[in-house]
Amino acid sequence: MDRHYFDWAATAPPVDLHSPNSASPPPFGNASSRHLEGRLARDALEDARSRCAKVLGVPPRELYFTSGGTEANAIPLHSLLLRNSARNAPALLITAVEHPSVQENARVLERLGLRVGHIGVEQDGRVTECTFLAALEKAPSARFAAIMGVNNETGAVMDLCALVRTIRSRRGAPIHIHSDLVQALGKLRLDINGWGLDSASFSAHKIGGPRGMGLLWLRRTGDSQPLEALSLGGGQEGGIRPGTENTAGACALADCMERFAAPQTVAAEVCAAQERWKLLIRALRTMDRCTLIPEDRRDDDERFSPWILQAGFRGIPGEVMARALDDAGFAVSTGSACSARSPKRPVLEAMGIRGDRSLEGIRISQGWTTSMEEIELLIAAIAHILEVL
Repeated sequence: MDRHYFDWAATAPPVDLHSPNSASPPPFGNASSRHLEGRLARDALEDARSRCAKVLGVPPRELYFTSGGTEANAIPLHSLLLRNSARNAPALLITAVEHPSVQENARVLERLGLRVGHIGVEQDGRVTECTFLAALEKAPSARFAAIMGVNNETGAVMDLCALVRTIRSRRGAPIHIHSDLVQALGKLRLDINGWGLDSASFSAHKIGGPRGMGLLWLRRTGDSQPLEALSLGGGQEGGIRPGTENTAGACALADCMERFAAPQTVAAEVCAAQERWKLLIRALRTMDRCTLIPEDRRDDDERFSPWILQAGFRGIPGEVMARALDDAGFAVSTGSACSARSPKRPVLEAMGIRGDRSLEGIRISQGWTTSMEEIELLIAAIAHILEVL
């Protein structure tokens, strides 16, 4: 059976590539060692850091290699435990649609004594200035806010520039603003400096790189550390992320970022993805039992990433539809792979979609190699399954 992959939001098919600037294979030495092999590994590591920084438009010293997007989210969150001013205060605000790596770490902080507030979303799954201000009014002493850039289940794109501007315009103590940009890297144009963020997380395997490799960006002003890390060890990565450096993973991440996340590449791929999604959305709208999530999503809707689509099929649980499509040769999911074992759909519930409706949703996500022919085959497969079921 031919297989057609529509679960790119979970992970991208790995690519085997090396840029002209990368070592092939990367030096095997420990980048913290002082001998020749160690120095070669250090040079390769710092070269990879510089290449990643160039793609993102930030200074290399503001980037820290991690084990993935989850750790890149956890590091700034857990640093709150070392801020005395955060004790006994609503120190942390997170959106109601954050990735489990943020939601679950927030729960850990709550159990350890920090107060956590939630930022609501509108029916389209997006945080607005109004919902953000409402959350700030309930938590006036908040010192940290986590706002993801692109939702991993619905594709909702947050207007980070406007939201950050809303926070910065408030008087009082500054708020650290962190954004999970895992689903944005290589999929949308990024301007993390222009948006005014303080930190952001990225993951290699979402753009074809190796699993177990991520990136944390921390804005630095002057020579001081941007935050105090809770996890300590050998002082690697500027003390922000200790542990023997994954030089090979860093080089592979840099390769993928240069290949897929460069601004000119992203612009071209977004246009192609939009055309494919127009075909799919228009076809789904003609199917009686299909409901787009949210229902008012248009085929050219800039509120959403053209790489992720959520749809429900009346009377058919999402798990059933996903299994039927899998049997037909199509890989889709019912939501975040990180919470696949849970039947709950907190993202959809935050959008006001509850009960059986929330359990009917499936996530369809495409990538660079997705073709128009595959979209047409997916449409035909869904139509056939609806007839059978």
